[in-house]
Amino acid sequence: MTEPRPERVGGKAPLRVVLLAYESMNILDLVGPLQALATANRSADRALYETIVASVEGGAVNSSAGLPVLTVPLAELEGLAIDTLMVAGGCAGEVYQAPEALAAWIEQRASSVRRLCSVCTGAFLLAAANQLEGRRATTHWAWQARLKSMHPGIAVDAEQIYIRDGSVWTSAGVTAGIDLTLALIEDDFGHRVAIDCARQLVMFMKRAGGQSQYSVPLAAQAQADRFAELHSWVASHLREDLRVERLAEEAGMAPRSFARAYVEKLGRTPAKMVEAMRLEAACRALEESRLPLKSIADAVGYGDEQKLRRAFSRHFGITASEYRERFSSSPRDHQSGPASPHPLAV
Repeated sequence: MTEPRPERVGGKAPLRVVLLAYESMNILDLVGPLQALATANRSADRALYETIVASVEGGAVNSSAGLPVLTVPLAELEGLAIDTLMVAGGCAGEVYQAPEALAAWIEQRASSVRRLCSVCTGAFLLAAANQLEGRRATTHWAWQARLKSMHPGIAVDAEQIYIRDGSVWTSAGVTAGIDLTLALIEDDFGHRVAIDCARQLVMFMKRAGGQSQYSVPLAAQAQADRFAELHSWVASHLREDLRVERLAEEAGMAPRSFARAYVEKLGRTPAKMVEAMRLEAACRALEESRLPLKSIADAVGYGDEQKLRRAFSRHFGITASEYRERFSSSPRDHQSGPASPHPLAV
């Protein structure tokens, strides 16, 4: 491959970003960051970044959505200076199989790049390339337990939208790759360039809260068939006293045995499960109704409005009112003024 001769920018060449593609990757994990970088170039009216999409063999690579992506082979990157290396996530099935050749190439080139980044389950690929051991990292909330299990040496924090640990950056699920890229742009060229880019993309420069506000707290229901009926019962009795003793009675077990078995099966206490369900119900009420917070707190079992406010702040990092502002589907929220970008619609 003949080295490109990029246009000089203020005496400096554009930063070269290589985005790695492979079969069954998530298309948005790739094109989200790619579009953000292209938008930064357009917003600045100059070439800030040069981007290359590459794969092991080159040619067309099929994404999980069925859309093929044209790539250059890794062999053509030999001897080419790379500023930032970014890997997409995604896989076929429920088990992440890191492409061995790609992982080996990443491990070989990692020490020569200024920055190494992953989007979503791309963290598994960086882990397979031995780049996350002893580091803090994040991934899609639904894959955090598997990442911890496969790579116990990684400090997995699935609450964060993205994490920077030295020269390694990891991001949460899918659209979080755009959040990560905006942070990279800000790190490279400052806040003004990054905020202009975010404005063009019609999204928040920095989302409030962590990714738990976008996940489904009731995912526990899919993790333990043994307690499926109990979860259904809890969901319809949120206003009741749901201490361990009452839950154990409903499950037909002694309180101690129930609490121990529940934690072993789901990895969380019954109390945390109840709070997750109450928060989920509160989120739905905030999205779908204009009920005051006091009524919602009573309906989902918090009783006291302040308890609901504290729970939102503790778990999501935003207030209940801010959550309603961002996610409400009520027409009253959108009758006047400019449209606000919805964090999920990016």
